[in-house]
Amino acid sequence: MLPTVDFCGIDVTRLIIGANPFGGYSHQNPERDAEMVSYYTVERIIETWGRAEAAGINTMITNNETPHVLEAVDQYLSNGGVLQWIAQVSGSKSPTMFHAIDAAVESGCKGMYFHGGAVDKLFDEGKDVETLTSWLEHAQSQGVFAGVAGHDPRVHRWVDSLDVADFHAVCFFNCGSLHSGKGEKFYLGDAPEAARCAAEIQKPCIGYKILGAGRIEPRMAFEFAFENIKTTDVVNVGMHRGDNDNMVEENVAIVEGILAG
Repeated sequence: MLPTVDFCGIDVTRLIIGANPFGGYSHQNPERDAEMVSYYTVERIIETWGRAEAAGINTMITNNETPHVLEAVDQYLSNGGVLQWIAQVSGSKSPTMFHAIDAAVESGCKGMYFHGGAVDKLFDEGKDVETLTSWLEHAQSQGVFAGVAGHDPRVHRWVDSLDVADFHAVCFFNCGSLHSGKGEKFYLGDAPEAARCAAEIQKPCIGYKILGAGRIEPRMAFEFAFENIKTTDVVNVGMHRGDNDNMVEENVAIVEGILAG
């Protein structure tokens, strides 16, 4: 069985199923994006969550903006789906970030974190503590735990120094706007520093993009992540069943084997 950890007050399996493939965010190329969107209908997303449940995963992460993914979340939760939902909130399609927070809470999330691009921007534009704190406090006031994502360890160390976030979602590749040269760049040398950052932060962490958006062999990626993050941390992995229908079950089996020693 997949082991769980106490993550901000709820039991979370150390493998979380992510959702970038559901929304067509391949971080590879437009053709790959389109392939994922075509494959992942609402029905197939819900089916994938059911297979994750059966395999032993108990938590999912999705964004709060892609319409067909949100439709799947609403159908899944309203029909008794048991996966716990952690929302990734960016606010780019809402009047304000506060509206986006309220909508995710209303839809039934257990916790949320703010999109790495949004938090990177606050850091890059003068370390905007006031805005970051207002987002986190607004979410926390509604009874959910709230954290931050970020593509650069510098961002996480800044937020950690403020002691305002409940957890951190640490990207293993600095593929965002703060990377040297900016844009979709995946440099293998980023991963060790990201893993060190997650290990050093005392708050719970979610490691994400540990497979480099499909660029790294799964067993190698899982072994590296679990050998380097804290034993109280978890990983979030998107799974495109269009490549391999049994990907969910195979990933669970890999993680179970690694964590069993």
